[in-house]
Amino acid sequence: MTCEMRVRNYSERTIDRYISAIARLAQHYKLSPDLISTDQLKDYAYFLIQEKQVSVSTINQLISAWKILQVDVLGNNWESFRLKRPRREKKIPVVLSQTEAATLINTPRNFKHRTLLSLAYVSGLRLSEVLNLKLADIDSGRKIIRVIRGKGNKSREVNIPDQLIARLREYYRYYRPRLFLFESLVPGKPYSATSFRNVINRAAVKAGIKKNLSPHVLRHSFATHMLERGLNLKRLQLMLGHNSLKTTSIYLHLANPDLSNLPNLMDNPSQ
Repeated sequence: MTCEMRVRNYSERTIDRYISAIARLAQHYKLSPDLISTDQLKDYAYFLIQEKQVSVSTINQLISAWKILQVDVLGNNWESFRLKRPRREKKIPVVLSQTEAATLINTPRNFKHRTLLSLAYVSGLRLSEVLNLKLADIDSGRKIIRVIRGKGNKSREVNIPDQLIARLREYYRYYRPRLFLFESLVPGKPYSATSFRNVINRAAVKAGIKKNLSPHVLRHSFATHMLERGLNLKRLQLMLGHNSLKTTSIYLHLANPDLSNLPNLMDNPSQ
């Protein structure tokens, strides 16, 4: 199964998740995966939802892994093993106001932490993309960040403003990272996701922001604020690395439009 996914150029992150999903399924029944039936998979999915309270995304990963196992590895007809995917909850993401975002990224006293939050916010990168950024991925001459093998193994370029480039240059002069832009205490090793979450949580407390924050909130805020400042939806889709414009369109519901020129429905048109 691993070989099949590597030949098809799946990202290592996806491969790890799918293999882990099938391994846990096999361990649950103490059976080789090829001996597990669709009914057993359904029972296991029900167990995960009811007992483990896993997310819809976890169940979808399990189904995707199951399809690769059955169709591409075992050569079975998918219709005989198909499992319907659960409906996703349509949750509205947490978003900072532009004032809150500016306050948050400038709150930490530690310059590395301020730079980390600033880059995550003004680039709209995913958590894993920020942590895997290498020095060679920053093209200051063209004012872009190259995202190499992002989600779904796709690469893209993201524009960054002059102010961030200046901050990154100052950051490099002070910290001198070896390989990754943001490194742990061990030179050459990337900063951890846990440390990133701790940075944003401490900054939120210090800034007096009561919202439930995570690194991904900075990405949601970036997208919302870009729309509020007039960026068109298609361009935003490319910057975020979304496959579908439908995924990007959720931010239309979060952006605060200019309401100053709306007609007043309280006016009497006959007067």
